[in-house]
Amino acid sequence: MALSPLATLAGCVLKNDAQTPDGSHGAPPPPGVRTWVYQLTGYPSMRLDALGATAAGLFVIDLTKDGRQPWTSADLAPLQGRPALAYMEIGGMENYRVEYTVVQKNASDLLLNPVPGWSGEWYVKYWDERWWSLVVQPRLDKALAAGFKGVYLDLVDAYEGISLSFVPGETRDILAAKMVALLGRISAYVKAKRPDFWVFPQNAPELWVRPGYLSAIDGIGLEELFVYATDRPCTDSGCQERLNHARAIRAAGKLVLTVDYATKVENVQAACQKSRAEGFVPYVTVVDLDRISPLCP
Repeated sequence: MALSPLATLAGCVLKNDAQTPDGSHGAPPPPGVRTWVYQLTGYPSMRLDALGATAAGLFVIDLTKDGRQPWTSADLAPLQGRPALAYMEIGGMENYRVEYTVVQKNASDLLLNPVPGWSGEWYVKYWDERWWSLVVQPRLDKALAAGFKGVYLDLVDAYEGISLSFVPGETRDILAAKMVALLGRISAYVKAKRPDFWVFPQNAPELWVRPGYLSAIDGIGLEELFVYATDRPCTDSGCQERLNHARAIRAAGKLVLTVDYATKVENVQAACQKSRAEGFVPYVTVVDLDRISPLCP
């Protein structure tokens, strides 16, 4: 994807209080967040005690314990009041989720082409009102009810993965605009209920140049910014492009979480150091996200 003139700021020298492209002013990143843990499965005894025993300043966990049963405020207690973001997909559907049966029964045409590399997962018509009412809003309500600090939204990059043959008349540009609109709707919905509730999309940092994006988010999570899965240093032009976008988002006052997938000591150290040098908050772990890895120093 070609960079816009705004996105080619090598090093991105915007100040934290600089006006962003959509006219908003970036708020400072959440205070005290220097480390985080990202775990989506493998919770011992379906409890969070092991996560709570770490020194992490922020947690990203699945909205549910097992794809079906949501966490409760009592379940989150072992995290000792530290912020937790509820992971959920907004651009795709996995077949083990409780909502999958609901979608299949009531709106099966929402499911589009499969997500490459992930069996039993499909891109969806995320702009369809039925997707909001059947999946997105109920998930947001569960996250709010459980006492999560915010949501961590995956498959935001669905606009790039959807096969246009499944959606005649759509274009990549239109699909990107519809994703930003969905992020804006999510933000408006949760902040009307809890103004301090955080919205963190994962990946697709290039969307920051679009009107409404920066004002909708509080931060972003970025995978494979410094190391490709697994243990392959990320040095190509695409990595530099995404890094420039990440710098722009950070310069707008948003918290940038990085997650790289590595097991070799030298790659773990490099990912931690490079992320810290950029003012991001790093974590290095395994692709399955089923265990707690050591925190970056």
